[in-house]
Amino acid sequence: MQNNTLKWVYLVVLSIIWGSSFILIKKGLVGLSPIQLGSVRILFTAFFLLIIGWKSLKTIAKPSWKWVIISGVLGTGIPVYLFAYAETEIDSAVAAILNSGVPLLTLILGLVIFGAQFIKRQLLGILLGLGGAIALILIGAQVNPDQNYWYALLVILATLLYAINVNIIKRYMQDISAMAIATGNFIFLIIPALLLLANTGFFAQEVLQNIEVQVSLGYILILAILGTAAAKVMFNKLVQISDPVFASSVTYLMPIISVMWGILDGEKFTPLQLVASLVIISGVYLANAKRKKY
Repeated sequence: MQNNTLKWVYLVVLSIIWGSSFILIKKGLVGLSPIQLGSVRILFTAFFLLIIGWKSLKTIAKPSWKWVIISGVLGTGIPVYLFAYAETEIDSAVAAILNSGVPLLTLILGLVIFGAQFIKRQLLGILLGLGGAIALILIGAQVNPDQNYWYALLVILATLLYAINVNIIKRYMQDISAMAIATGNFIFLIIPALLLLANTGFFAQEVLQNIEVQVSLGYILILAILGTAAAKVMFNKLVQISDPVFASSVTYLMPIISVMWGILDGEKFTPLQLVASLVIISGVYLANAKRKKY
């Protein structure tokens, strides 16, 4: 399959997987604290990636390891905790919507720091998609007035870290396999995650035998394998065969999937949110139509 077609396949699949991750976080928080959820998610993912990707670590040159570590901290290590804390106060769909700021931040950082190129149509598409995301946020605030939107700042911080990470992958890790990047990312997150998890008293017998904790662990296991491990490999490959802005456009489609899950879980949704979702899709298409080479 040609890269031009393959990148759209990756984009759609990642949108479905990551769009579903927010409801899994919400379910995981029923029995776990944000620190526990983030730590367990990292450990489950690391275990899975080490099983399937251990040999790929040999392909990473020593000078590249610093970028692999930085990418792991910025692209996974910090954001998993930020999203967990954010969803203690805001709906899963709202968190996904706020995450739509990644492409705009990716473009800005790419231009200012990493020397990326773009055309006016790309910027217009990004602004259109961002406008749709903002509309979804404002409508959501009216539908759910009791939510604490200060916690939305945690999601915005996570999107900034994602944007930096995307540019780092494209700029400094183009020659490293997607599997090696993903596996290397998590190697250095294992010990911090274990220490944080142990500090919460998670390993106490009464905690592990709690039914709510066990059910939540099941949700996080699914999230770790599909939403973190498999998706991380796919996303790294997507960045390599396309460009940072196209890859980060997955965050425009994710809210649509997340809103659908939210409806099934009893979260409110209005016709105006549907219109805003269609605006987001239009922005994704426009932003990725015939661009200059990165």
